[in-house]
Amino acid sequence: MNYDVLKYWIALKSIPGIGNVNFPALVDKFGSMPAIFGAPVSLLKETPGISKEIATAITSFKDWNKVKKELDLINKNKFNIITYQDELYPQKLLNIYGRPPYIYVRGNLNKDDINIAIVGSRQASTYGRYTTERISRALAYRGVTVVSGMARGIDSAAHRGAIAAHGKTIAILGSGLDVVYPPENKKLYEDIIQNGAVISEFPLGTPPRSTNFPARNRIISGMSYGVVIVEAGEKSGSLITARLALEQGREVFAVPGSIDAAGSRGTNKLIKQGAKLIENIDDILEEILPQIEQTTALKRPWTSNFEDMANKNVETLNEVDQIIFDFITKSRIHIDDLISSTGLSSAEILGALTTMELKGIIQQHPGKFFSLKK
Repeated sequence: MNYDVLKYWIALKSIPGIGNVNFPALVDKFGSMPAIFGAPVSLLKETPGISKEIATAITSFKDWNKVKKELDLINKNKFNIITYQDELYPQKLLNIYGRPPYIYVRGNLNKDDINIAIVGSRQASTYGRYTTERISRALAYRGVTVVSGMARGIDSAAHRGAIAAHGKTIAILGSGLDVVYPPENKKLYEDIIQNGAVISEFPLGTPPRSTNFPARNRIISGMSYGVVIVEAGEKSGSLITARLALEQGREVFAVPGSIDAAGSRGTNKLIKQGAKLIENIDDILEEILPQIEQTTALKRPWTSNFEDMANKNVETLNEVDQIIFDFITKSRIHIDDLISSTGLSSAEILGALTTMELKGIIQQHPGKFFSLKK
């Protein structure tokens, strides 16, 4: 979208009283941005949610210099603005109440992304960070895009796991796109851009106010098929994300934790309330696959992405992995048979099996049986 059009989007959103609900109501009524700003107060007032005061503010808007400065900063920093009319606007986000009229983006979005959100405590335990990275890596290997909020703890681990797998990840900020928070995540911010995108609905220069994060959380859940909560205290912001996900009709998953750990009370409570307990990514995929298969536009990229990723990962197997791979077929084989057939140690076998499972090459079955991934 060019400058002459975008300036109206930014101007309209900056007017006090214009929110995420009455913004599209104006667009629907008048058809174009110039028509909105050229309409008389009497017509503007006929739009749901538009009072006489808001209508007057639209007709008398004169702060075009401020709009120009923002657009100049966007161009200087190589940011993009994607409106809800753009095909790159996240498809799942289109269907939530109060969707942002436009988002600021740095990096690359793909309309066929299959997003799963992973969020949790900022005060993450070693177990929480390890588990998060493991889940995130496994999802990325399967072609899933990992969405999180780039906060300390679980969020950062989620992004790092996807990046480690050379997969895609998206960060949703509670600040302007040019404000990196927390500041120690500057390198992670740049790494995310190289492996996906950073998104914000807030104007440039917006600081990370506490009131911004619930709004940020609704985007994290809104653009995803489901939300995984790894660790959360009883009053964690991650529980807000879980509640928003339920309101938006998204799946909610929770990783169980120790009953003695304060950081697990929120997740364990979610499980008692009906969130799906997950032990591996198959617990996630079996819930979201029916949704993906119902969407023709997503089914083909999912399949090809998975097959391409699995084939590529087979090519990267080391010597030990390759020995084991040659003994595994589509029929199930027990780990003891692999040990006796290959002559490798149990430690070598277990390490290689874990690597290939994370890469989506093989799958594990109950009883320590393994087969090639179908």
